[in-house]
Amino acid sequence: MTEQEKIELIADALELEPNEISLETQLADLTEYDSMAKLSIIVVMDEEFDKKLSGEEMAKFSTIGDILEFAG
Repeated sequence: MTEQEKIELIADALELEPNEISLETQLADLTEYDSMAKLSIIVVMDEEFDKKLSGEEMAKFSTIGDILEFAG
């Protein structure tokens, strides 16, 4: 899976267009990054990347790049 495809999955989870985010996008700056979006990202990690993501791990993320780095 390409980096762009990963960004598209995360954008979809955040209900954003892929061109609205980049690796450097700060999660704190996104009004869409709420509890429902976090749950969506957890589901994406499980279903698309076969990664188990906990709330504690997610709390460490500050950028979109951090999420994608976790995804591998």
